[in-house]
Amino acid sequence: MKNELFIVMMLFGFSVFGQSNIVDAKWEWIDIKEIGMNGQGWLKDELFYNRLPHYAEGKVTNDVWGLSAHTSGFYVEFKTSAPAIAAKWTLTGGQVNSMSHFASTGVSGLDLYTKTANGKWHWVGVGKPTSYPDNEVTLIDNMPEGEHEFMLYLPLYNGVSEVQLGMPEGYEIQKKTAVNKKQVVFYGTSITQGGCASRPGMSSTAILSRMLDCEVINLGFSGSGKMEPEMAELLGELNPALYFLDCVPNMNAEMIASRVVPFVKKLRSLRPNTPIVMAENRMYENAFMDLKRKESEINKRNELRKAYESLMQEGVSELHYLIGDNQLGIDGEATVDGSHPTDLGFMRQAEFYRPILERLLKASDRTKNN
Repeated sequence: MKNELFIVMMLFGFSVFGQSNIVDAKWEWIDIKEIGMNGQGWLKDELFYNRLPHYAEGKVTNDVWGLSAHTSGFYVEFKTSAPAIAAKWTLTGGQVNSMSHFASTGVSGLDLYTKTANGKWHWVGVGKPTSYPDNEVTLIDNMPEGEHEFMLYLPLYNGVSEVQLGMPEGYEIQKKTAVNKKQVVFYGTSITQGGCASRPGMSSTAILSRMLDCEVINLGFSGSGKMEPEMAELLGELNPALYFLDCVPNMNAEMIASRVVPFVKKLRSLRPNTPIVMAENRMYENAFMDLKRKESEINKRNELRKAYESLMQEGVSELHYLIGDNQLGIDGEATVDGSHPTDLGFMRQAEFYRPILERLLKASDRTKNN
C-alpha cells in the first residue's frame, strides 16, 4: 500500500517528503491585480473585473451589462513554493447564490488547479463561499516541498471587487512568466457562461482552455446572448485566433432569421480573416418526449443553417458550421434541467467542441508560418 501511494504521488509530481501541517498560519497576502489576469478581452480597461469595457455601458442591453460584471472565465496563473495557499475575496452580486439548481461553489466560489509532472492541470482546492460579501478559506495545505505552478479561477455567476491570495509568512507568490497563448472568443448564453458547473474550472470554456493550452475569452451572458449589432462591434475590437458563436439557445427562429446574417457580416467586416464558428443549439435532453420543444429547437437549427448557407453564397469567408446533435451525449444524464449541463455535460460538450477548435487553431499556425 505504501509503495502504491508513493507511485501515485510521484505521478503527479509530488514528493512524500517535506510535508508541513499549517495550523493557525499567519498569512501574507497579495492582490491578484499584482499577478495579472487571464481571460480578459479588454486588458487595460478601468473596470478590472468586468468582462466588457466601461464604454459598453449604455450600448449593450442592461441585462448584458449587468452580467458583464460576472467574472466567468477570469483566472490567474502563478508559482509558489509555499506549503499552503489561502484566498479571500469580496463578492458584489448582492448574495452568494440566488439559484436553486446551481451550486454556490460554481456561482460564487474560487477554484484552484496545479500543473503536474506530466504537464497536465489537476484540481487541488475549491473556495467555498459561505457568507456575503467577504469570504476567506485555505485552498490547499500540507503541500510537498518545491515550487509548483497554479491556476485560480474566479466565480462564474457573481462579481468580485477584490481577490487576494495568501501564503504563510516567509513565502512568496511569483507571477508566471507571460506566454503568448492563442485566444478564442466564445460569445453565447448561460451555458457558455458556465451554468450549472459545480466549480468555476468545470465550465466547458475552462476545460477547453486547459485541454488546448489556449486562452478563452468567455462572453457568455445568461439569457442574453442574442446577437445585437453592438455586440458584433465589441467582438470586433478583439483579435483572437477564432470566434465561437453559440447564441442559438437564447434566440427564437424569427430572431435567428433576422439577426445572424447582419451580425456575422459586421464581425467579418471588422475581422476579415478570423475564423468564425457558428454553433447549433444543444437539444433539450427531454425533447424526445416534449414534441413542442423539439420542434422549436429544430426550427432554430434550420434558421441557423439557412443563415450560414446565405453567408456562404455571398462569399463570406472562413465560416465554419458545427451541428448540435449529441453534444451532451445520448443518455439524458448530462444536465440539471434538460438544458444546463452538469460537470459531466460540460466535459462532454468540451470534447464535442474540441476537434473543430483544434483544427482551426492548428490551421492558424500554418497560416502564420506561410
